[in-house]
Amino acid sequence: MPKKVLKKRPNSGRPNSRKRLKKIGKKSVQRAVRTPAVRRVIEWPQAQAASLIRKGRQRGFLTETELLYALPDLEEYTEQYAHLLDEFERQGVSVVETGTSILEPAKPDFLKVSHAKKHLPHDERHFDLGDISNDSIQMYLREIGKVPLLTAEEEVSLAKRKEANDKEASKRLVEANLRLVVSIAKKFTGRSLSLLDLIQEGNIGLFRAVEKFDYRKGYKFSTYATWWIRQAITRALADQSRTIRIPVHMVETINKFQQIERQLIQDLGREPLPEEIAAEMGEPIDKIRQIIKISQDTVSLETSVGEDDEDSTLGDFIEDVKTVTPDKVAGMQLLRDHVQEIIGGLTPREQKILEMRFGLHDGVAHTLEEVGQEFGVTRERIRQIESKALEKIKQHQHMRKLKDY
Repeated sequence: MPKKVLKKRPNSGRPNSRKRLKKIGKKSVQRAVRTPAVRRVIEWPQAQAASLIRKGRQRGFLTETELLYALPDLEEYTEQYAHLLDEFERQGVSVVETGTSILEPAKPDFLKVSHAKKHLPHDERHFDLGDISNDSIQMYLREIGKVPLLTAEEEVSLAKRKEANDKEASKRLVEANLRLVVSIAKKFTGRSLSLLDLIQEGNIGLFRAVEKFDYRKGYKFSTYATWWIRQAITRALADQSRTIRIPVHMVETINKFQQIERQLIQDLGREPLPEEIAAEMGEPIDKIRQIIKISQDTVSLETSVGEDDEDSTLGDFIEDVKTVTPDKVAGMQLLRDHVQEIIGGLTPREQKILEMRFGLHDGVAHTLEEVGQEFGVTRERIRQIESKALEKIKQHQHMRKLKDY
């Protein structure tokens, strides 16, 4: 019986994107990300990447927002992300900007308003301090809004000039993408850093992106710079958002802990126990308790306590353990009096030796060698005198008074 010959399927000219991503993923799964502060394992999300390719092939494009939403930890696998961009190019999928405007509705210029109010009577010159902060942001947004965006050809041209150490080209790349920094920074507001601080940190990441950008890869500079900006902002939030700095790896652990805690609250309908969170995270219970302790926010001692009495603060109710209470002061004075009464029956030499050995005079205990040098005798002789003096004290008739202490 003749064998059935299978016809080969004609090659469409497009490589199978899932196979490519799977191949890329095998190389990158459990690849250690090495940074000075952290060493941890990151898994490349193959399913999300394949879903992005399918969506892009259907529409012909993807937005940067869709990329950031599907790949939230973009900065942790830059090499795989570069392969993904190459795959987009092969599949004819373009990555476009979100197109949202970063400029908020215009507000009155604080400088113009203040100049106009100079002509008013002194008692009518009222300024809103909040306008000062908002005005600085508006001035910055207006300035960067005047810089025209770059085309793909201009980006390549500036990148080539930048490689030739053209400082003006690097400056032009930075200025043309300052609006991108603002659009990303606005997504991180409400996390203990002001918008201006977030923009400054994002600008640092933008400078780094300009240094590292390789136009030969073929993707847009804004797509490449996005994760550098996000990394700079997230690192700044981890370093500066708390009064007491927490290491970056611990911040990531706390974020994972809080995410699992919220999920368990939804599933259980109540606050989860530390043991339940430990089982879900696969961590020992001692580490979970440590995470809970570290994740607590600092509280000011000037925080008001109570509703009726607004003058009371939290610091008024915290015990100062370093301050000696009056009863302890009285007890220590009685102890000194009883000790002096007991050692008063010794010879002056024995009293001096005991005072130096036990710090009865100045609170500093001296060694046998130091006491021997003071009296000009050997340390063995000092030990003998000390033992003899202690035997006399044990036989003292008022020795029982010291038992109360």
